[in-house]
Amino acid sequence: MTQHALIVAHGQPSDPRPAGAALETLAGAVQALLPGWSVGAATLAEEGAIARAVAGRPGGVVFPMFMAGGWFTRVQIPKRLADAGAEGWMVLEPFGCDPKVHDLCVDLVRVSGARDVILAAHGSFKSSAPSDVAFHVAERIGSETGADVAAGFIDQEPQLSTLRGRGGLCLPFFAAEGGHVSDDIPAALSEAGFTGRILPPVGSDARVPGIIAAAIARGVPVCAGACHWAR
Repeated sequence: MTQHALIVAHGQPSDPRPAGAALETLAGAVQALLPGWSVGAATLAEEGAIARAVAGRPGGVVFPMFMAGGWFTRVQIPKRLADAGAEGWMVLEPFGCDPKVHDLCVDLVRVSGARDVILAAHGSFKSSAPSDVAFHVAERIGSETGADVAAGFIDQEPQLSTLRGRGGLCLPFFAAEGGHVSDDIPAALSEAGFTGRILPPVGSDARVPGIIAAAIARGVPVCAGACHWAR
């Protein structure tokens, strides 16, 4: 019997189709690693995408391609599923909460050989969940590579633009390319006088489909309180 999974991302509200197409490509790569599964994709930004993706499917798991748990994973995605009349779908813990993603961040910095690192994340003025994950990952990178690591954010303090005097490497703790990665991070770092190298977002690494496939197979549900990585 075929099992069903759906990868859901935020997408780009101003131009949703390119992000939707990129997510579909990712879903295809994940499905290739999961015999017996059908893996779909949908963004919140694309009108009706979730409803179309779950139509005719008798339940399954939703993998949130988000960097932290919070309103989108605990409220918005379940609401979209309910609005679509979908039953039997379980929302899993999001991409950025997976310890394997944290391992990947450590490895990317270790391979680079950088000793001065900025972990660039989105953050939130409304919830500590995004920064909790980012600070955790920054601490792991520092302790396991010996690098001097600072976490900086777009939407909260400390903002990237204030991290002056750093010139080594920036790792974007983001699930995909998008306006934040292509525009906001370089602009903020330029304001801070950053002269180093900006890596692609962690979510674009070639190892990511395997990490997602393993997470779907494990089926760990989205956390209601303290996330599994913090326990």
